[in-house]
Amino acid sequence: MGGRTWFVIAAAGRATRYGGPVPKPYLRIAGRTLLEHSMRLFASIPGLAGGAVVLSSGDRRYERLPPSLRRRVVAVAGGTTRAESVLNGLQSLIAADAEDWVLVHDAARPAAARRDVEALIAACRRDAVGGLLALPLADTVKEADGEGRSARTLPRQMLWRALTPQMFRIGRLTAAIKAALAAGVDPTDEAAAIEREGLRPRLIEGSPLNVKVTRPGDLAIAEAALRSARRRS
Repeated sequence: MGGRTWFVIAAAGRATRYGGPVPKPYLRIAGRTLLEHSMRLFASIPGLAGGAVVLSSGDRRYERLPPSLRRRVVAVAGGTTRAESVLNGLQSLIAADAEDWVLVHDAARPAAARRDVEALIAACRRDAVGGLLALPLADTVKEADGEGRSARTLPRQMLWRALTPQMFRIGRLTAAIKAALAAGVDPTDEAAAIEREGLRPRLIEGSPLNVKVTRPGDLAIAEAALRSARRRS
């Protein structure tokens, strides 16, 4: 299925669970910031039409990144939620058509592998809906009660953990996010917005190395994952 492919990197999170004086996208592992690792990933994939990076309001650090990475990339301010920020990024791609594709990625996932992203692109271009990188759940999953106790064990056979990037048609994703926000729903990822429209995104198995930096202890895990991902690519 035709159309160009763009990208949006979400880097406007407030990092309330991480804390610290340095905004999360600018924490460094393996000699580069988390955001730079994500931008280098998309710069390495041939054929992308361009992209957007969604930043916190007042961000001045982005301009310090190498100019070669910022070429054909629009910088735009984020919203109060991730969904609003992604929507801002989508709407900044003014040269894109509604039938073009977009890859939406979290800057907090610096170890996403190029070959996984290329597999996602190939799979989604053959799919009427689009899809996302994800992992079948390997752990036993517990549902907690209101007192911090395990109430029951959930069957994991049909459960997957959502990763990024996620890839959908720009027009469809923009409309789906707008509809969710208008209904008072804050989708936590792009697939959730698409699912609200009665559609079923395709799950493309990714790598467990595609970890997300959420808390301080995750930084060392992400650096080890990044080094492993480089050997795997």
